[in-house]
Amino acid sequence: PDRRNDHEVELALVIGRRGNKIPKEKALGYVCAYSIGLDMTVRGPELQCFRKSIDTYSVLGPWLVTADEIGDPNDLDLSIMVNGELRQNSNTKYLVYNVERLIEFASAMYTLHPGDIIMTGTPAGVSPVKPGDVLHAYVEGVGGSDIRIAPAYA
Repeated sequence: PDRRNDHEVELALVIGRRGNKIPKEKALGYVCAYSIGLDMTVRGPELQCFRKSIDTYSVLGPWLVTADEIGDPNDLDLSIMVNGELRQNSNTKYLVYNVERLIEFASAMYTLHPGDIIMTGTPAGVSPVKPGDVLHAYVEGVGGSDIRIAPAYA
């Protein structure tokens, strides 16, 4: 009733080696790959800490692109369409924190391990989706991914 599910297209960083307290000047050396991240969010009465921890609410892929195939991860177009309608269309250079800052921040609190994933955050344009909607997420240099929103669990 007073709840909705929102899409959020993001650049996903895949960590390739162990590190902690990584200075931003060395941060990109810890990224082995990039992917498309779709970070679904519940907006409603739930505590904020539960809004992103529902099964199936973080979609990754459908593939990885190695870090050497991506020029500057802080200058990539990203977008999402819902049922053919453009909802988010921006560039990673407009995100609140750049890739290096995210890695520096995360590694200040947690030891990062190979295979860990950091999502960058999302640009403006977040909006609700419903079962049956088809999302097309795109990240420059990585490609596109089509996702159909499934009905709620029984």
